Amino acid sequence: MRIKAGLYLLLAMISFTSWASERGELAWDLVEQGALLIDVRTPSEFNQGHLEGAANLPLDTINTAFSDIDKQTPIVVYCRSGNRSGQAMSYLKKAGFTQVYNGGSLDEMEVSQPTQ
Repeated sequence: MRIKAGLYLLLAMISFTSWASERGELAWDLVEQGALLIDVRTPSEFNQGHLEGAANLPLDTINTAFSDIDKQTPIVVYCRSGNRSGQAMSYLKKAGFTQVYNGGSLDEMEVSQPTQ
């Protein structure tokens, strides 16, 4: 029974990893095509490390931070775990932004980042 449970856990982890990297790869494709890359973590989290080219617009400032951005602008958001970026994506879509994508977590984006 333990072996069976271990196999199920392993398969679940492999499936999640494959899905996660696909999400990250799509996010990087969008960034390479000109999408804004937005880190919605706190400034202290951002200062501890962030993706090159990312702007820090914390989730709690999102309602004012995007007031001057065209609603047709492609945007990729990410955070520490994918939770805040999901919230940011939902808010931006409700605000009328049409091309918003949740890149997920910082780790997910780093693992999926194309080599230069």
